[in-house]
Amino acid sequence: MHALSALFKRLHQEAADSIAPTRQPNLLRWFSIISFILISAIALGLGSVSTRFLVTESLERDALLSAQFIQTIAIGEIRHHGLAGMRMGDVLAATQYGMLSEEMSQNRQRARSEFLDHLSHLPDSLLISIYSPLRTVMWSTNPQLIGQVFPNDEALEAAFSSKDRVSTKYSNADEIRPEQQFLHPPKMFFIESYIPLVDDLGNTLAVVEIYKEPVDLIERLNRGHWIIWLSTAVGGLLLYFGLYWIVRRASIQLASQEAQLVANKTYVGLVEMSTAVAHSLRNPLACIRSSAELANDMNGQPAKKNIDDIVSQVDRMSQWVHELLLCLRPIRGEAELVEPMAVVHATLSSFNAQLTQSRIQVEFKNEPAPKIISNPLLLTQILNSVIANAIEAMPGGGKLTILASVDEVDQWLHLTIGDTGEGTSRQQEIMAFKSFYTTRQGRLGIGLIMVKQIMESFGGEASLTSHEQQGTSVHLSFRVVERRGSALS
Repeated sequence: MHALSALFKRLHQEAADSIAPTRQPNLLRWFSIISFILISAIALGLGSVSTRFLVTESLERDALLSAQFIQTIAIGEIRHHGLAGMRMGDVLAATQYGMLSEEMSQNRQRARSEFLDHLSHLPDSLLISIYSPLRTVMWSTNPQLIGQVFPNDEALEAAFSSKDRVSTKYSNADEIRPEQQFLHPPKMFFIESYIPLVDDLGNTLAVVEIYKEPVDLIERLNRGHWIIWLSTAVGGLLLYFGLYWIVRRASIQLASQEAQLVANKTYVGLVEMSTAVAHSLRNPLACIRSSAELANDMNGQPAKKNIDDIVSQVDRMSQWVHELLLCLRPIRGEAELVEPMAVVHATLSSFNAQLTQSRIQVEFKNEPAPKIISNPLLLTQILNSVIANAIEAMPGGGKLTILASVDEVDQWLHLTIGDTGEGTSRQQEIMAFKSFYTTRQGRLGIGLIMVKQIMESFGGEASLTSHEQQGTSVHLSFRVVERRGSALS
């Protein structure tokens, strides 16, 4: 028996060693590191692109609204003062037109004053200047700039040549730009916009330069930045933990399948080896027993006691071989609807003599129970094994308890078979359903593993609880057929 147990462990170790090299080295750890780096990089990239797009589009929109506002004011002033045929560029120019009547000249002056007054009160403005086609400052909110010329101003030249609005964003005042002479310094970034004023022929008559610090827009952009980065961080973390959970679950399933593969490979090798050994032992054992019986029948045999020992040990080995072949044989038996209490009662009846001889009392209420999914012969085999173990655990007598309870919600029948023997330790309880493990001398240790295999083959469960000096209980859980139907699920 001990040799078989050692051989089983050796086969299991060899199977595990043959499969272990195929494992990926710490797949979960590498995935968590690499996925975290990639998701972080993607989140940072998306956050940066989103914030940049938000700032660019918002500033572009603000500059466009400022240009439209100025051009609308210019058109409105021309109409309001009846300066038909003129453009605001003509009104702003210092040139005096002799063909204009005195009333037209006064209207022109009023239109110019009102337009400049509107500009000077433009919200969030840091500096506003108007350039003539000669690139000279005709008017500015900073009087010190009037009359000055700033050469090499590429943005100004682009506005005159393209006749379209030109905008630029600055984080700080540029020291090499002498025209940036603000009346008060900006607190944060500011926008520079060149807005051309053209005539009907498309000629640029003047360019309005505006420096704005959009305070309200800056506050909204800051809130937008927080929302973008927070949502990006939360989304990245959710994606990371979601992927990590999926891969971890897959890793656990892979480890479980790998362990099952090791067990299957071990079991196949054990079946082949054990079947060959068992069949090979049968004939020699039968021959030894026959020879011993013949020798025992001879008159005056001086070694009668030794021969009896040979016969008993051969019977013992034959029982081992029978149990081993029974354990290794595939479970055969179609699922049927079984009356469990009837099978329990019949099994107890077969143990009546042994129970009486062992001075064991039986506590069993043969109450009606729903039908279960099992097989009558295999259920009898299960009960025989469990009850026999319980009787052996009480050599000095005791009490055998059989209790049944029905879980109506989950559709299970729980059958508990307990004894009042010495019980087992926690380690023995854990090892109870292992192949070839036994605490009794002369036993092969395959009874409970057969019980577990048969129960699981019909969708049931088997477990064991035991405490030293308090006895052992075997719990059998069977699938119950719904009372309103009789078909197997």
